[in-house]
Amino acid sequence: MAEYNLTLPAMGESIAEATIIRWLKEEGDPIKKEDLLVEIATDKVDSEISSPVNGILKKKLFSPNEVAKVGSFIAILETEEKFSLELEDLTIIEKNKKRFYSPLVRTIAHREGISFYELETIEGTGDKGRVTKKDILKYIHIKKNRIIIPKYEYDRILFSCNNNKNTNHNQKEEVIEMDRMRRITAEHMMNSKNISAHVTSFVEADVTNIVKWREKIKDTFQKNTGEKLTLMSVFVECVVKAIKDHPMINISVNGTNIIKKRNIHIGLATALPNGNLIVPVIKNADSYNLVGLIKIINDLIKRAKSNQLKPEETQGGTYTISNIGSFGNLFGTPIIHQPQVAIMAIGLIQKKLSIIETPDGDIIGIRHKIYLSHSYDHRVIDGVLGGCFAKKVALYLEKFNCYIKI
Repeated sequence: MAEYNLTLPAMGESIAEATIIRWLKEEGDPIKKEDLLVEIATDKVDSEISSPVNGILKKKLFSPNEVAKVGSFIAILETEEKFSLELEDLTIIEKNKKRFYSPLVRTIAHREGISFYELETIEGTGDKGRVTKKDILKYIHIKKNRIIIPKYEYDRILFSCNNNKNTNHNQKEEVIEMDRMRRITAEHMMNSKNISAHVTSFVEADVTNIVKWREKIKDTFQKNTGEKLTLMSVFVECVVKAIKDHPMINISVNGTNIIKKRNIHIGLATALPNGNLIVPVIKNADSYNLVGLIKIINDLIKRAKSNQLKPEETQGGTYTISNIGSFGNLFGTPIIHQPQVAIMAIGLIQKKLSIIETPDGDIIGIRHKIYLSHSYDHRVIDGVLGGCFAKKVALYLEKFNCYIKI
């Protein structure tokens, strides 16, 4: 029988490694093609790797909780099938790809331990998206200077908690160890506060026309399309329009350089049933009409809450929206989702007595109002841009063209 080296596959832009959660087969077990072999975790998303061949699991190369790099071998399988995958090197694989990598770029990648699969995730600025020397060096710089909270800090905290549990057992306290997702969220939040100078601006918007329009057509819309008509789709569309008006919101920071993003990828902060948080991303959100946004938002949120997202569906966001109104909050000070520089929280829609300007003079009426909370990185976004962006989103909401007709 021949040996087949099972590789940790590429799982999306910027994903360079994964944690082995548990093996679903034991060494010596017979396996069939497409059998699930191992559960892995990338950031907040758990997924599974299946066998590409029929055979036997000969050896596991990683144990649970160990971290493997994308492109590295994680297991050895024995099979009678003919294959040549493990014989392919960077040059051979490259022939089947659209991008060409120069000998210099390949040399740098080899020297820095960057696999072909990781190389594929690097954004190229050269002709036809080719990765240049500058591109790969910038990627390496960002990777090496990524700030993380060391694991020993968590271990120290947990050790302290465990000691408290032993010594203060009469105080009716319960010590709950953070699960993996909560640890990751804590790490990201602390990183963001350490990296970005947070400032938050607040704007109130009148969304009466949108609310009445939705109430009028939501039942018929769902009956005809099978989709729930969500207001989040309207918020996303208005945010996208405002980003096009103020493209310097759609950036990231690398040292003293500002990286202006070509694409608009909108993250949706989503609360999970267990209380944790995940941020699925609408890639190229400006390419969808309102109906398209409704469908993709419903799909992403549904799969997020049932732990069915793919790793790449939580990566690459350039701006994030958080719907804090869904749990009754009016406004807040959301923390920026790194490496982005801004995030908007959508508050609870309330009925309010308001002064309405008419051609015949001001009158008092009941209007549906909402607060927008816009947190931004003061290193690169000043109050003028941060505040104007929030106001622009509010204006688009107030002037929203309710163009879905039933």
